[in-house]
Amino acid sequence: MVDLIVPARPDPGPDGCVLSITPQSAGWEYVGFEVFKLVTGQTLRRATGEQEVCLVLLSGKADVSTNAQRWSGIGERMSVFEQIPPYSVYVPSNDSYNLTALTDLELAVCLAPGKGGHEARLIAPAHVGVEHRGSGNMARLVHNILPESQPADSLLVVEVFTPGGHWSSYPPHKHERDFLPEESLLEETYYYHTNPGQGFAVQRVYTDDRSLDETLAVNDGEAVLVPRGYHPVSAPPGYDVYYLNVMAGPKRIWKFYNDPAHAWLMPTPTAPR
Repeated sequence: MVDLIVPARPDPGPDGCVLSITPQSAGWEYVGFEVFKLVTGQTLRRATGEQEVCLVLLSGKADVSTNAQRWSGIGERMSVFEQIPPYSVYVPSNDSYNLTALTDLELAVCLAPGKGGHEARLIAPAHVGVEHRGSGNMARLVHNILPESQPADSLLVVEVFTPGGHWSSYPPHKHERDFLPEESLLEETYYYHTNPGQGFAVQRVYTDDRSLDETLAVNDGEAVLVPRGYHPVSAPPGYDVYYLNVMAGPKRIWKFYNDPAHAWLMPTPTAPR
């Protein structure tokens, strides 16, 4: 069994961290991901070093500052399942951030190699692209937090809401080859929540030759590593599923390749996220 599920810690660490993925722990090169659960008044301070960062306020409110910028009282939703776009902050490499929770806060920290070529900026809900993709039991809601059309060096960040009984990241697609224009190489993490919280999602991760072929039952608050292969997701009836995707690779472009066996399910060339 390939260990693709990263569970959350039962209790936050001293800094509020409940989940941490590094390139070293994942066995890859580009993507890092952390989740913090901070109580009101708790502060998180970090230097970005050689990595760029996207801070996603999953739920709760905060003050955030960097070396040259400050934003007070950001955050709106108190649950991801309010399904309104989040507040996020992009922080370049060779910078730092200081975040103080104004309420209890769940924070996602998305990391990838940076070149220091962009300024820190607020990504307000109005700046997040909202899409309704698919139809029937493949319909889902997508928030494009940091797409390739917006400035960054490596990071791509998106969140998806899949209603109970529906599928997403579907038809199955992959992005494991640096073979543009047909396909880009992107590592990816999925961070999950379910509503109600005792639910689960089902995710399959498999390659053409089935050297990797895992079907995963993923609980609320867990993450999944997708180092390669196709990776569809199913939300069981009665349980809505949320996930936050972080992607990065040698080129900052999302070019996917559909599993030929299931490509007929996509009649038009729209994104399968």
